[in-house]
Amino acid sequence: MKKKVLFSIMVCISVVYACNNAAKKENSETTNVQMPDSSVSTIGDSIKLNKGAKWTVIKEMMVFIRNMESDVKSFSEIGHNDLKDFHQLAENLQKNINLLTSNCTMSGEAHDELHKWLIPYMQVVSELGESENLENAQQIVSTIETSFKVFNTYFE
Repeated sequence: MKKKVLFSIMVCISVVYACNNAAKKENSETTNVQMPDSSVSTIGDSIKLNKGAKWTVIKEMMVFIRNMESDVKSFSEIGHNDLKDFHQLAENLQKNINLLTSNCTMSGEAHDELHKWLIPYMQVVSELGESENLENAQQIVSTIETSFKVFNTYFE
């Protein structure tokens, strides 16, 4: 389990450096977003809107985000009572995270704001893969669903 946690941390660090992380600060709205039922209590420091508007995520990256969102929605609609199903969902989500990060070509403030959502999301997916009981896994899926609601509030 410690290896998985270290691996998750390393993935998060490499995501930060894999993309061209340009730090620009502009006057934007700031909102703290709480994510329930997880050790990740907030999404980043706070996600800002782009002068009141949603940030645009490039099409090539959005495909992987929508794939993950669709997987979670389908999983929740069907309902599962086997821990291995939750671990399979985590594995599928992780595959899309890997594709998303390897295809990152965004830069600037939109990129920085996306990372405020993505890094905590990646941690929650990692928690799902490591969950050891059904109740915890169900709570984590609920947190992931909330994460996509937050994503859709700030990004398009």
